[in-house]
Amino acid sequence: MSSHKNNKIYHFVGIKGSGMSSLALVLHQQGYTVQGSDVEKYFFTQLGLEKAGIPIFPFSAENIKKNFTVIAGNAFSDDNEELVSARKLGVEVIRYHDFIGQFIQDYISIAVTGSHGKTSTTGLLAHVLSGICPTSYLIGDGTGHGEPNAEVFAFEACEYQRHFLAYSPDYAIMTNIDFDHPDYFTSIEDVLEAFQTMAHQVKKGILAFGDDSYLRKLTADVPIYYYGVNPNDDIQARNISRTPAGSAFDVYFHGEKIGHFQLPAFGQHNINNALGVIACAHLEGFDMEKVAEEMITFGGVKRRFSEKKVADMTIVDDYAHHPAEIRATIDAARQKYPHKEIIAVFQPHTFSRTIALMDEFAEALNQADQVYLCDIFGSARESKGNVKVEDLGSKIEKGGEVLKEDNVSPLLQYNNAVVLFMGAGDVQKFEQAYETLLSNTTRNVL
Repeated sequence: MSSHKNNKIYHFVGIKGSGMSSLALVLHQQGYTVQGSDVEKYFFTQLGLEKAGIPIFPFSAENIKKNFTVIAGNAFSDDNEELVSARKLGVEVIRYHDFIGQFIQDYISIAVTGSHGKTSTTGLLAHVLSGICPTSYLIGDGTGHGEPNAEVFAFEACEYQRHFLAYSPDYAIMTNIDFDHPDYFTSIEDVLEAFQTMAHQVKKGILAFGDDSYLRKLTADVPIYYYGVNPNDDIQARNISRTPAGSAFDVYFHGEKIGHFQLPAFGQHNINNALGVIACAHLEGFDMEKVAEEMITFGGVKRRFSEKKVADMTIVDDYAHHPAEIRATIDAARQKYPHKEIIAVFQPHTFSRTIALMDEFAEALNQADQVYLCDIFGSARESKGNVKVEDLGSKIEKGGEVLKEDNVSPLLQYNNAVVLFMGAGDVQKFEQAYETLLSNTTRNVL
């Protein structure tokens, strides 16, 4: 990279966004001057920025100076005061996804996309490749790393509002196609059309999950390799062993064994995600023994099955906010804790998603032993609609009682069990209330 780095100043409008904070860290670690602004509410993504010493300001037109390059977060419209100020000053303004689209051109770029599993898969990909060659990465949990002499760039590519169409990566790992973001996509066919357009932009190869009937419909100008556990998959996991210690399996590519892998993660979905990573590494010619070695030490990503023990209870924090993700999280809990009761505490995220997927949510949550709900976490992008969390509760066979932040005491009746706090809003505040209550309650812990 050239020596002009030190005079280039990047200002992020909406720096606390998960992708934005990751990108800010990448550029900072590559030697650029980085700062940003956002709302004053605390977000978990700002911890990494603060540790790196990246200044964060409240929004103000005064923050913008003539010599800046402004990167605008997708959550903020053009009438944001800083973006208005930047246009007046004639400052270059570039949207987050457009910046990434240009940035990746200097690397072997690997985009991870899909309706679910993007963050976990990108996290595993970044972890594995970082141990093998200089790798920069951008993960949707707010984690970013900029290796000054990186050869590979691994990043999460979001389909929402077709933002990922700004990218032409060398490889794309596609985990699934499902109907989500009903505030933007009109139907599953609309989602498929977006992924189909993306498929035509990939330069070297696509790794796609073979069980997904929509991914099977894709056409592309490059080879599509399907991964999974079935005979018609190009990359197959065989001899799978799922235990409370994790998952282990052999991988075959077109019938030939390429390695044995151990993954300290739970649930079939994580084996599928690992296959996408292994397949991509194999295509690019990386040593499979090294890939296997790195995989053993993967510690997971933020807010994906993050566990802690309080008293005799196991508390899990997970970002699951779609029925498919809820099923995967409960499946993972059953693998790791086969003899414990599984209690689900779910906070629906957005009114539109709750309405569109009501029956699927109920069906997925019924896989738990007992279910509690928190009020719907609305999005600034939508109106309330005429849906209440009680509407979902009435469809759940195994409970469905609504918890309030100031009264999570119904959860105290469980002993030596697993409580899954799931949602993409602020479900952590219910978790914190429960942890506090649990810590202050005398329990006969055997």
